[in-house]
Amino acid sequence: MHPNLARLRELYSTKPVILAPMEDVTDMVFRRLCRTVGSEVGMTEFVNVEGLLRGCRNAKRKIRLAEDDQLTAIQIYGADPERLAEAARFAEEAEPLFLDINCGCWVPKICGRGAGAGWLREPEAMVAMVKMVVSSVAVPVTVKTRIGLGPESHMPIVDLARRLEDAGAAALTIHCRTASMGHSGAADWTWAAKAREVVSIPVIVNGDVKSADDAKRALDETGCAGVMVGRRAIEHPWIFREANALLREGKTLAPPTDEERLELCRSHLRLNVEERTEPYGVRVTRRHLSGYLAGLRGASQLRQQLNKCDTLEGCLGILDTATTRIAA
Repeated sequence: MHPNLARLRELYSTKPVILAPMEDVTDMVFRRLCRTVGSEVGMTEFVNVEGLLRGCRNAKRKIRLAEDDQLTAIQIYGADPERLAEAARFAEEAEPLFLDINCGCWVPKICGRGAGAGWLREPEAMVAMVKMVVSSVAVPVTVKTRIGLGPESHMPIVDLARRLEDAGAAALTIHCRTASMGHSGAADWTWAAKAREVVSIPVIVNGDVKSADDAKRALDETGCAGVMVGRRAIEHPWIFREANALLREGKTLAPPTDEERLELCRSHLRLNVEERTEPYGVRVTRRHLSGYLAGLRGASQLRQQLNKCDTLEGCLGILDTATTRIAA
């Protein structure tokens, strides 16, 4: 057994809450930030195999793993099995915990070209592709997918789970919506439970996990090995420590204090500017700030001020003023 696979099973056996791969979100800076509030296993942004094989700077940036990224997986996507296998060999050199194949992205420009959830149109081809990728690398290979393209009468996920295990997939993450649903409607976790019942590999449940209580309920209802958090982490990364405390110790943690919320804003701004310089590092942090500041007195005005400021010094000054006001 590959040592990373053994470590992967060990981590899943403790029911970790996993950071989902999200484009323009789960970069090195955000992963590091999430680790400060309880995240363990994390995923990169999804990496286009064609860009990676062409030497695209952005694709190469996405697979760059820092020293503190030991528990980080690289996710790749593409429509050509041979190119996916070639890109997997390239990405393996970055020494990720494992490689994940994106077979769940529903965005039309991805899915429509046969990548992401487009693989669900031809489950047999999807299984053959996974087998090819698995045979091309030594690192464990996992698959993240949806329950089907839709409608419900055409859900292939249970039979597909069996076949993906046979193809060598080390684990399976199931976003419990169809591709046609996108992010609309409610995720149906029962499909993850059905898939989990027919395989021996770990199954991770994904979709509509917005709180520690959701994480516990998803695991209790499905019996899955772990739960993956996506969009909620963008605005509330504290979900990792909250869920871990509930799952491992049965404790319900208090929400972050106002001071913690302001300090997370500072940390994210500093790290992004260090990585990307100004003003871009400041601007890419803005999408997170409204969530970080949620519930804070004067949050709306504070967000407006931060959204108009393009310098780190200016933003830190705004946050310092807010801290002083709160402490008064």
